[in-house]
Amino acid sequence: METVLTSPTKSVRIGPDHPFVIIGERINPTGRKLLAAEMAAGNYDRVRKDALAQVTAGAHMLDVNAGIPMADEPAILAEAIRIVQALTDVPLCIDSSVIKALESGLAAYQGKPLLNSVTGEEERLEVVLPLVAKYKCAVIGISNDETGISEDPAVRFTIAKKIVERAESYGIPRDDVLIDPLAMPIGAVRMAGQSLFTLVRRCREELGVNTCCGASNISFGLPGRQHLNGAFLAMAMAAGMSCAITNPLEADIKTMILAGDVMMGHDENCANWLKYARSLPSAAPAGAPAAAAPAQPESGRDVSAERAAREARRAARRSGGEN
Repeated sequence: METVLTSPTKSVRIGPDHPFVIIGERINPTGRKLLAAEMAAGNYDRVRKDALAQVTAGAHMLDVNAGIPMADEPAILAEAIRIVQALTDVPLCIDSSVIKALESGLAAYQGKPLLNSVTGEEERLEVVLPLVAKYKCAVIGISNDETGISEDPAVRFTIAKKIVERAESYGIPRDDVLIDPLAMPIGAVRMAGQSLFTLVRRCREELGVNTCCGASNISFGLPGRQHLNGAFLAMAMAAGMSCAITNPLEADIKTMILAGDVMMGHDENCANWLKYARSLPSAAPAGAPAAAAPAQPESGRDVSAERAAREARRAARRSGGEN
């Protein structure tokens, strides 16, 4: 169970044996009036800034959306994709509800992208899946259909299974289908978290597919959203989710994802965590200059990570001897 996305120079692997993949959400004009106006006018400066900031913050992929009312979405999406690919080497998630925009974005893209998205609606399946097969990309399948979004995870699982099996009928392998179990606003739907975790586990164990979601939906309408989103993502990781569209600029979210990778055994010798922890202002005493990172040997091995791992093993042996 491994989904591979590529740019001309970089590959990203999504799966249960890999670290969690962060798909940066910020290149999206929905709810961002200034960005929408700029993109509609052909000004992509903010797109460039958001792309670079998210990659610097740790995004492994970027979601690119150009859903602007009354604008030429196919042309804007294609241009945004070309601009972002010229700036960064991370693979992209092409995001639109407009079929012509999806096709325009796919034609402009260099590499193997992730397409966002297809639902279980017959009309949608019949037009999106042929595009996925033609361009040999991967696709996010959203677990709702003509009946809407069910609060019952069993109903959503049935729709997910339909999408996976229909994709196979077009020659699209399961590795190239990621199911979005739909993060509902937990302020309105009390069991939204538990329902999603149940569906994630079933998709992994029974369908053999990876899962992905728009993480910020879970906290919609509530205060302290970044804290809720971070906790949600850590729990989703434990249930088996392997990537999410989220905001890497939010410190709480990034911290919880990196911590989750440690606990899932996806951060060898805790190297990524140690590097991140050393970069935090709180890592040094108040008023003290930040400590320089220890020099690395020519082999590129993180000596401090290995030393920490050895100390952890010694501590575990001592604990075992005392019990």
